[in-house]
Amino acid sequence: MAEEHQHTPEAIARRLRRGPAHSYLRDWVYGGIDGAVTTFAVVAGVEGASLSPGIILVLGIANLAGDGFSMAAGNYSATRSEQQQYEHYKAIEQRHIDQHPEGEVEEIRQIYKAKGFEGEQLEAVVEGITSDRELWIETMLVEEHGQPLSVRSALKAAGATFAAFLVCGLVPLLPYLFGEDGFAASAALTGAVFFGIGSMRARWAVHAWWRLGLGTLVIGSGAAAAAYGLGHVLAGLAE
Repeated sequence: MAEEHQHTPEAIARRLRRGPAHSYLRDWVYGGIDGAVTTFAVVAGVEGASLSPGIILVLGIANLAGDGFSMAAGNYSATRSEQQQYEHYKAIEQRHIDQHPEGEVEEIRQIYKAKGFEGEQLEAVVEGITSDRELWIETMLVEEHGQPLSVRSALKAAGATFAAFLVCGLVPLLPYLFGEDGFAASAALTGAVFFGIGSMRARWAVHAWWRLGLGTLVIGSGAAAAAYGLGHVLAGLAE
C-alpha cells in the first residue's frame, strides 16, 4: 500500500514532516492546451489561406520558441506575484502581532469560535496557537487572508508550462516535419492531444475521463476552427 494511504503513526509522521506537496498540474495543462491550440492555429490559418507547407513549419517553429518562452515568463511572473503577496501578508501579520497583540489574540478567538469551539476548549485552542509565533502567523495567513500553507516554486511552474507547451505544441507540426502536406493528419493528432490532456485531468477530478477529454477537445477544436476561418477571410482580402 502506498504511504499516502497508510494511517500508521509512523507513516503519518513521515508525511507531516515532508509537508504539503505542490501540484504543477494546472501549469502543465495550461501550457499543453495553449501550445497545441496556438500551433494548430498557425497550421489552420496558413492552410485556410492556401499558403505553402514550408510557411507552416517556419511560423509553427517560431511560435513554439517565442510563445513558449512568453508563456513560461508570464507564468513565472504570475507565480512570483503569488509568492510576493504571501510575503506581504506575512509581514503585515508580523507587524500586527508586535503592535496589537491583544487584537490579534481576539481575532484568533473569533475565528475558532465561528468554527464551533466554546468555553475552555476555545481558550485552550487560542492559547496553543498564540503561544507559538510562527503557528500564529500561519493561522492568520490562512484564516484571514486565504493564503495557502506554503507557496509554489515559480521556476517549477514556469518549467512545467514551457515543457508542456513544447511537447504538445510540436504535435500539429509532425506531419509537416516528415515532409508531408498533412492537414488532416495534423488535425487528427491535435485532437488527440486535446482529448489526452482532458482525460489526464480525470486522475485529479471527480468527472469521467471521457467527459473531461471531450470538453477539452471541444474547446481546442473551436479555437482551431476560428483560426481556419480567419485564414480564409484573410486570403480573400489579399486577392
